[in-house]
Amino acid sequence: MDLKHLSPNLAVSPQIRPADIAGLAAAGFMGIVNNRPDDEAPDQPSSLELEAEAKRHGLYYSHIPVVPGQASESDARAFAAAVEESGGPVVAFCRTGNRAETLWKMTQTPS
Repeated sequence: MDLKHLSPNLAVSPQIRPADIAGLAAAGFMGIVNNRPDDEAPDQPSSLELEAEAKRHGLYYSHIPVVPGQASESDARAFAAAVEESGGPVVAFCRTGNRAETLWKMTQTPS
């Protein structure tokens, strides 16, 4: 799994699969934030599948779908809240990790 650590509490990643979640839990992550809309690609797992697997491993899960290039301030606020609510280190993902990183950057800029 290709994780890019942006802070002590946040890493971003390309698409994760249900089979990746046990390893994330074992690595100490407490939550997952999915920034990818369902059905963006035919081979991606659904948010419901990922959420069920996350919960099975005791992880917090949040789905904040963002269309590429359309991240809003509202999305960034929801992202920041999800990271806070997770209670510990989080992996946020989308297709490549760019949307997740963009949302994080938006939360780092004073409004």
